[in-house]
Amino acid sequence: MKQNIHPDYHTIKVVMTNGTEYMTRSTYGEAGATLNLDIDPTTHPAWTGGNQQLLDRGGRVSRFNNKFKGFIGG
Repeated sequence: MKQNIHPDYHTIKVVMTNGTEYMTRSTYGEAGATLNLDIDPTTHPAWTGGNQQLLDRGGRVSRFNNKFKGFIGG
């Protein structure tokens, strides 16, 4: 491997949405940093079966629905 071209790989703390914490190794931030997750496997519809709804950040879904509300696919 080439020297001095790779990011620093260190231990960080990850905090999930339900408050559970675990330590892992990452290139995120600095050693000892904390990464707070907004979406994780306990809350994301891909893992929960879609019982919860995602936030419409920036109104993208609303704009899409308004743009194509009269469209009937064939």
